[in-house]
Amino acid sequence: MTTRLNPYISFRNNAREALEFYHGVLGGDLNMSTFAEYQASEDPADAEKIMHGEIHAPGGMTLMAADTPSSMDVADSGNITVSLSGDDESELRGYWDKLSDGASVTMPLDKAPWGDYFGQLTDRFGVSWLVNIAGQGA
Repeated sequence: MTTRLNPYISFRNNAREALEFYHGVLGGDLNMSTFAEYQASEDPADAEKIMHGEIHAPGGMTLMAADTPSSMDVADSGNITVSLSGDDESELRGYWDKLSDGASVTMPLDKAPWGDYFGQLTDRFGVSWLVNIAGQGA
């Protein structure tokens, strides 16, 4: 198996909603497992929360997420940003448009000083995203 690096996002109680939203953005296959399926939580309130979820999207992208059990603190993710970049303008603008729904746009997707189109936002779940469209045609 090839070694991969991919984001794994922690939520408190809304990983299912977030994963379904990201699946709508990225497409591909969505798989989710609850704590109950693996008898993995002592708190019955955690039973139907997501222990592990992952999206395998076209182009080899993988995004993983889970609910943090009530017995654990949720880490502040303010120092992590998920980046989508490439030269497929239509695809990347599509991701941007979908991620923008309910988001706080920090920097609109526009021509950047380095010649690409670039934008930054924090989505409705508090996750920061960068989108960079490379190339002269962008």
